[in-house]
Amino acid sequence: MKNRFWRRFCRNKGAVFGLIVLMLVALVTALGPFFAQNNPWDMVGMPFAQPGAEQGLPLGTDTMGRDILAGIVAGARVSLLIGVVSTVVSLLIGVSIGAIAGYFGGWVDATLMRFTELFQAVPSFALAIVLVAIFEPSVGSIVAAIAVVSWPPVARLVRSEFLTLRQRDFVAAAQLAGQSTPRIILTQILPSAASPIVVMASLMVATAILLESSLSFLGLGDPNQMSWGYMVGSARTVLRQAWWMAVFPGVAILLTVLALNLVGEGLNDGLNARADGRGK
Repeated sequence: MKNRFWRRFCRNKGAVFGLIVLMLVALVTALGPFFAQNNPWDMVGMPFAQPGAEQGLPLGTDTMGRDILAGIVAGARVSLLIGVVSTVVSLLIGVSIGAIAGYFGGWVDATLMRFTELFQAVPSFALAIVLVAIFEPSVGSIVAAIAVVSWPPVARLVRSEFLTLRQRDFVAAAQLAGQSTPRIILTQILPSAASPIVVMASLMVATAILLESSLSFLGLGDPNQMSWGYMVGSARTVLRQAWWMAVFPGVAILLTVLALNLVGEGLNDGLNARADGRGK
């Protein structure tokens, strides 16, 4: 099974490239402090030092003489943390609501779907801005805001899967065997619906990173944490004078989000048995 998955996944060259990029990002996040030892908030050189102009500052400095490389390394940890944690929270909310709505149907389904539509009626980015602005900007409030605006698509996906799977024979057999409803949902139906959820999760991490970067760009990020969005936002007034301040963190965002989307496509191919037929 695993061999077939990897064969289908590796057939997608873009997905392999994305996986390599993500591994490099994870490596930079883990080992970054060893080769970028400067504090991202400390002045370590002359302001507006160009990349390579000063020893130990390969990516240059910003308006306050802070190390751009140290900022990118620190920003990687913050962006990935927010992306992964907010996605996990979104999945917990969305899967729970979608599973209950899809399994029970009827008025339970109608009530939960109307509740879901309340969140979808407001543009997600606008709602995230309002939520972060109401509470003090912090990693926790950003994670909560992104999770709140990200769970409705998950709920709809899981609901549609459960509406189909609850009619299958293995569910009827489990019910006849006397299994409880929570056990049927968690051990019988949910594993069968896991493939599209996994694919969506990889795409949600990318979306969460973009949302966090956008919020930080607008000045709604955690003021105590360096992030890629904050770095791009702080460079918007000096783009002509110091292009590297925005380019390097912008490229980091671009590559990470692109890699996550490519890996999502590869997971879709790897978990889709019909991909074997296309490759022959």
